[in-house]
Amino acid sequence: MTDIAAAPSRSRNVGFPAVLAVLGAAGCALPFLVQSPLLLTLMTQATINAVLATGVGFLLRQNGTVSFGHAAFFGLAAYATALLIKFGLPAELAIVLAVVLPTLLALLLGVVIVRITGVAFSMLTLAVAQAFHELFLKWRELANGDDGMAIAFPAKVFGLDIAIFQQPASMFLVCWLALVGVILGLWLLARSRFGTLTLAIRENEERARYIGYRTVLPRAIIYAISAAVCALGGLLFALYNGFVSPGTLHWSLSGEALIMAIIGGPRLIWGPALGGVIFFFIKNAAGDFTDHWPAVIGITLILVTVLLPRGVGGLLVWLGRRAGGGRGE
Repeated sequence: MTDIAAAPSRSRNVGFPAVLAVLGAAGCALPFLVQSPLLLTLMTQATINAVLATGVGFLLRQNGTVSFGHAAFFGLAAYATALLIKFGLPAELAIVLAVVLPTLLALLLGVVIVRITGVAFSMLTLAVAQAFHELFLKWRELANGDDGMAIAFPAKVFGLDIAIFQQPASMFLVCWLALVGVILGLWLLARSRFGTLTLAIRENEERARYIGYRTVLPRAIIYAISAAVCALGGLLFALYNGFVSPGTLHWSLSGEALIMAIIGGPRLIWGPALGGVIFFFIKNAAGDFTDHWPAVIGITLILVTVLLPRGVGGLLVWLGRRAGGGRGE
């Protein structure tokens, strides 16, 4: 009886990584099936957006907090790549530090700001992000201000031709595999004891303290992990575009990432990534017809919030269950 009872649980444990592996393989096949460079470029940019949205959505899922400042970590990773290479560091070291430094900064900030909840937390993250935006916007000697700065990548990075990271077909593969790896890693983390603890803290922090758990550090670690994912998105952006501007730090990008997460469904690890892709293609399609594309996004967000409170991802999970599929994560 025990084995029979445990079988569905084991099936669910294996099912999601198997589905993710299939999606990963399918994504890797797309550059060989899609011949349009423009479409491949849009797909690459959408995948980078999906990485950013996944970081924001993970914070909302695990900590239950809304950040309007995660563009800071996205933009800092891109600027760190450019500036460290400019100051003479090897490109490989600069790329690693571009993710590590924003993550450490987020951990230090997190120890302070996760003590605050609700709107105050959201406003504080917004203030931090805008401080960095103003720094890079005004300090022209450092980062060329509003004009942005080109990133002087060498001809080879990690032994690979830099063109691999700046051509749509090959860079889509890099971004897609990075996204799949991030989702798998976050899924495993969410199912671990630490992930379960952070969910318990999210639901009732006072009770978690009462039974002996310290709550600030776990919440700060989740904040740092979400920042690391966003920093990875910023690094991918820098590699692909070879250019960075203060727009990558602006609060509007944080707001867009939050909209992506809501559209896709932040209760699911993979929901925000789906929302990121949907958002990007709606934005570009609407932009071809009208300058008022934000209104289209706003209407989409209202419809999703009212009709699909668990997002498009939640709808797909429901349809999968109706068709006899397994439980989604």
